[in-house]
Amino acid sequence: MRPVWALPLLLLFLGACTESRAPSDHVSTVTRIVTLAPSLTELVYAAGAGEHLVGVSAYSDFPAAALELPVVGDAFMIDQEQLAILQPDLLLIWQGGSPAHVVDNLREMGYNVEVIRTNSLNDVSAAISRIGELTDKADSAGLAVREYEQGLAAIAARAGTQDDIRVFYQVSARPLYTISGDHYVSELISMCGGHNVFSDLQELAPTVDVEAVVERDPEVMLASTDAGDHAFTEWERWPDLAANRFGNHFRMPADAIGRATPRLVQAGEAVCAALDEARRRRLGN
Repeated sequence: MRPVWALPLLLLFLGACTESRAPSDHVSTVTRIVTLAPSLTELVYAAGAGEHLVGVSAYSDFPAAALELPVVGDAFMIDQEQLAILQPDLLLIWQGGSPAHVVDNLREMGYNVEVIRTNSLNDVSAAISRIGELTDKADSAGLAVREYEQGLAAIAARAGTQDDIRVFYQVSARPLYTISGDHYVSELISMCGGHNVFSDLQELAPTVDVEAVVERDPEVMLASTDAGDHAFTEWERWPDLAANRFGNHFRMPADAIGRATPRLVQAGEAVCAALDEARRRRLGN
């Protein structure tokens, strides 16, 4: 059974596929922020605006300071009484995380809502910059963006011109979800010299069938650590899969790869390390 705490990470992959809403045009400096996704909590701190947080979503556990803040709910269920007590002048909502009717209702109630897109690596930079703009923290946000982008550039430089290797990223086993080429995890795979075998699909986090995975014969299978020790057990029925022949099953740090934040640099390093090991095994070294 999937652990309860793993659900938010799965939703981070799946929710971004839903319809988005137009962002707020509000540009006045804000001082009381509530976030409705753990990744957004992290992005506020990254921008240097953590002092303005007065409430956060469930599962906001990084940095540690976030654990001290009131929890107002999550992307789907919001404690309206708690929200009214906190009197935020800005609600940050992750695009695709909260249903459209939730966003609309909050706006109708008079809340200033900013919808943040976090599908790609570049979206993380844009999100930090936007939060910095809204909170008059442009300098600290700019520094965070530079450090994040330099970290990604360093990963790309180290990967260089590595031999291409076929990769399957398993978001969940039942149902079987993966990622398309537009997802930030696919970008990390490409940055490390890998080829996402489902990069051609249109939906950001599509369902696929087992036969399609077998047909595309990945040399590497990746999943996050929240999938548990048996993430790849079902694939043992296909011993001829390249990933099985080489034993190339790797689990990535769940929070780092499951949240679109500057910790994607850490996730990228883990992906590259896995693909490097897979190449060594392929060569028999």
